[in-house]
Amino acid sequence: MSIRVVTMTVSDTRTAADDGSGRALAEELAAFALVRHVIVPDEPTAIVGVVEGVVASDEADAIVLTGGTGIAPRDRTFEALEAIFDKRLDGFGEAFRRLSWDEIGPRAILSRATAGTIGARIVFSLPGSEKAVRLGARRLIAPILGHAVDLLHGRTGHAK
Repeated sequence: MSIRVVTMTVSDTRTAADDGSGRALAEELAAFALVRHVIVPDEPTAIVGVVEGVVASDEADAIVLTGGTGIAPRDRTFEALEAIFDKRLDGFGEAFRRLSWDEIGPRAILSRATAGTIGARIVFSLPGSEKAVRLGARRLIAPILGHAVDLLHGRTGHAK
């Protein structure tokens, strides 16, 4: 079974022409069925609208976002997703910040990368930099995505 993925760039300024992080997501997740990519403004209602639409329409098994995870006033992806997660996957953010520490040092603690589930869908949210996207998608998301989707659909159990 092919894992279906919708990717999303959260940005008030990026366009299809300059969305390097969106292209990085597509490259790093090329082993999966990329359904579509969308760019949405950093507005909680816009973010939630797209995510809930994907879930309601059964468009994808996973949604991977980039952008809006910092501490700047316009960074609101974390709040938008936290409000709709059924289950939060704290280990994702912790692991991402740990890996980021090796690359950028103490600035890694400013990231609010997060992940969680909504029904039988898994959602990952990465920072907006291309380097962060490649790190998170390659080292964390791609290796576990199939297993996570299988767990959500009851097709497998935890390894013993």
